[in-house]
This record gives sequence, C-alpha cells and structure tokens, in this order.
Amino acid sequence: MAVTDEAILKIKEMIISGALGPGDRLPPEKELSERLGLSRSSMREAVKALEVIRVLDVRRGDGTYVTSLEPRLLLEAMSFVVDLHDDSSVLELFAVRRILEPAAVALAATRATTDDVDALRTQIASVDVSTSVEDLVAHDLEFHGAIVELAGNRYLASLIESLSSHTVRARIWRGLTQEHSVDRTLSEHRAIVDALERGDAGLAQSLTVVHIAGIEQWLRDAAAAS
Repeated sequence: MAVTDEAILKIKEMIISGALGPGDRLPPEKELSERLGLSRSSMREAVKALEVIRVLDVRRGDGTYVTSLEPRLLLEAMSFVVDLHDDSSVLELFAVRRILEPAAVALAATRATTDDVDALRTQIASVDVSTSVEDLVAHDLEFHGAIVELAGNRYLASLIESLSSHTVRARIWRGLTQEHSVDRTLSEHRAIVDALERGDAGLAQSLTVVHIAGIEQWLRDAAAAS
C-alpha cells in the first residue's frame, strides 16, 4: 500500500471511530503525522486528496477541518464524473435511474402523509397542455425529487438527484419531438401519486419503472432512427 493511501485510511479511521467528527479541526500537520507514524509529506498528500472529495476543508491560515460530511457534499465527486458523460452514455444514466428510483418510490409509499400527497397533487395541477417543454421538465425534476426525498434516505436522494439532473437535455428533446408528452407525463405522475396515497409500495414501484423505462425506450428508438 502506498504511504499516501495509508495516511488516507488512518484519517478515515479517525473519522469513523469518532476521534474526528463533522466540523472538527485536525491537529497540526506535525502533531498528526507523529501520532499516526507517517511522514509530513504523505500526510500533506492525504489531506489534499481528502479535500478534493470534500471530506476535509483546508482553510488557509486557519487549519484543516472535517466537513459536514453531508451526503450531498460527499457525492459531489460522483456528480463531477457524471458531468463528463457523453450523449451515448445517457441511456446508461437512465438505466441506473430505473434501478434506483423505483426502490426510493417504494420507500416513499410507506412514509408519505396526506400532506405529502396533497403537495404532490398541487405540483401536478400546476402543469397543463399549455406548459412549455422546459417548464414540464422542471416540473418533472421537482416531482421526482420530492418523492425521492420522502424515502428518508439522504444518500439515495442525493445520488438520484445527481443522475436525474444530467438527463434534462434528453427529456427536453423527448418533449419537443414526441406527441402528447405532457398528457402522458401528467397521467403517469397522477398514477404514481394515487399509489402513494394508498400506501401501495409495490404498485408505486412498478409505475415508476414503467415511467422511466418509457423515456429510456423512446431514447433507444430515437437513437436507432438517427
């Protein structure tokens, strides 16, 4: 194992064990390197690496701190990777959404309250056939995001949000070229909310699979025809 990797693991162990918590300041570099039995240069490289993935926050002239370790912050590195995808990989993003999001919706069905359902119905009612494609896609993102939040798993919600936000262009493309896209989207959204209202996790999950798979299949057909 490289010395820098060892330093990273030792800092990670300090966080996992509770010796360092969110917002805590790390000991000075010399003290920390001596405590962990590592060179200052390897410790410095480890800190740089952990800063990149948002585990540590280096404040010049102040010190190095553990970040909040919030899921959204820690998953920014993955978002960066997703940003690098090309058009040919958007189908793979939809495929991952099709795996993860229905599971989140099933969890939401066990937790959604009457107020949650009413809020979702209000979102749907704000859209009609006169809505622009861009606004429809914005509604779609908000609608899916709200349901995923109801699942109560911040890591899952952040992961799905990262994937979903990078499929906007494909969804706009579909809205511009496919007939009745607004009616179809709203009808499928209403069906999902109906299932949430009944607390039917299995049905909500199945409807979400169909909803996402419909866009995925349209993309496949469009790609094959081009």
